[in-house]
Amino acid sequence: MGVIDILLAGAVLGSTALCILLFLLPSQYRGESARARPQTASPHSRRASTDNVPPHDAETKVFKTSVQIVVLGDIGRSPRMQYHAMSAGKHGARVDLIGYKESDPHPDLLADPNISIMPIPPSPAALRTENRWMFMVCAPLKVLWQVWHLWHILGYRSRPARWLLVQNPPSIPTLAVAHALCFLRNTCLIIDWHNFGWTILALKLGQSHPLVSFARRYERYFGRLATANFCVTRVMAQTLRDGYHVPSPTLTLHDRPAAHFQPLTREVRDDFLKRCSVTKDHAAAIDSRETRLVVSSTSWTADEDFSLLLDALVLYSAADRHLPRLLVVITGKGPQKGYYLDLITRLNVEGKLKRAIVVTTWLSISDYASLLGSADLGVSLHVSSSGLDLPMKVVDMLGAALPVVGWNRFRAWSELVTEGVNGRGFGDVGQLAEILEELFQQPEGATELSRLKRGALTEGQKRWDDVWYPVAGRLLGVCD
Repeated sequence: MGVIDILLAGAVLGSTALCILLFLLPSQYRGESARARPQTASPHSRRASTDNVPPHDAETKVFKTSVQIVVLGDIGRSPRMQYHAMSAGKHGARVDLIGYKESDPHPDLLADPNISIMPIPPSPAALRTENRWMFMVCAPLKVLWQVWHLWHILGYRSRPARWLLVQNPPSIPTLAVAHALCFLRNTCLIIDWHNFGWTILALKLGQSHPLVSFARRYERYFGRLATANFCVTRVMAQTLRDGYHVPSPTLTLHDRPAAHFQPLTREVRDDFLKRCSVTKDHAAAIDSRETRLVVSSTSWTADEDFSLLLDALVLYSAADRHLPRLLVVITGKGPQKGYYLDLITRLNVEGKLKRAIVVTTWLSISDYASLLGSADLGVSLHVSSSGLDLPMKVVDMLGAALPVVGWNRFRAWSELVTEGVNGRGFGDVGQLAEILEELFQQPEGATELSRLKRGALTEGQKRWDDVWYPVAGRLLGVCD
């Protein structure tokens, strides 16, 4: 075979390989067109129903814009990303919400025909571990699993979109995959900063661990490549601009409660307390104020130390004054729940919780909102890994006009809670126990608790749509 033949053969093989590569690349976004949403559902995804849409309208509907929203976590336990999806859908955007579907999403999200949920298959159980040393082995394999499924869903199973909104953290591998696909699909990337992922990883591995250093550099690099950024606090936005030197627009978009978090009337509250499984046996005592209802929620992870609350309840039970019994309801799911349940059992056996009944539960969204509206006090034990984020649970509590007591030793706390106005802050077990005693002693505590409730009611009047519309809505192009 001569040189020319070899070159020709090489050219044919090369061009064929290039054609195959180009053919396999994800399709690009080229603007909104008058096309129907896909009418068939794969076994792994739920498509919004178009049964109530006339066939002609379904075929010709043009959306204002299109958004893919990615949360590498449980959609049902990611309220902010659900709110993004519902707000965008309500204002005429086509929305694909991608994430794990482990618990039920918000009913309004499921009912919106503009929104599709595309579940990410969960990683194998063998790759999920809390052991520090096994984590070093399992984490890379889990990342590869996530990379494949994110790439497949974002690049091939979903239609190209104008915007890709990604929750951070987790940053690995989400930011790298999102950036690559945005480049290939002509899509603009928005990062929704809830916290810095490397600071959470440092809780598990330590600040000096090489993987933490890599995660910090990785997050800083990809954070600079986004088209725009949303941040949950002003101090986080300032850190991105000054510390990360992010050149793109960085906008503060505070968490605010959704419409279903509301104060309850006396009749609705009484009805809920009598039918809820964790309160019905105590409804009469709560109504007479012999028992006060305290609520906290958690994902049972390392950034919330529930021994603080349990130790404070031990001190409260031992206080040498007349105080009411507390029914403490803790909601949520997570890896450390078993550990704390064992600790609660041991404290009860030792007789150290004489004035406290501690129960754990998992509630539907509507029942959780009713629980907050029925409670006397909310407790947040969120210990910010970065000092720059705020717990969504506090936002929900204020939306239900529920005064909040929370860990306040981080910079962003004052952006949400004003000391002595809508809540109280503490920095150790002793302070938390003292606050509980002050608020629940009669009659002085009733006066202060009423004042805090009025402050929570005022703060809770600022709703999600009020802040989303002028910030995210305008950036996405669905609002004037």
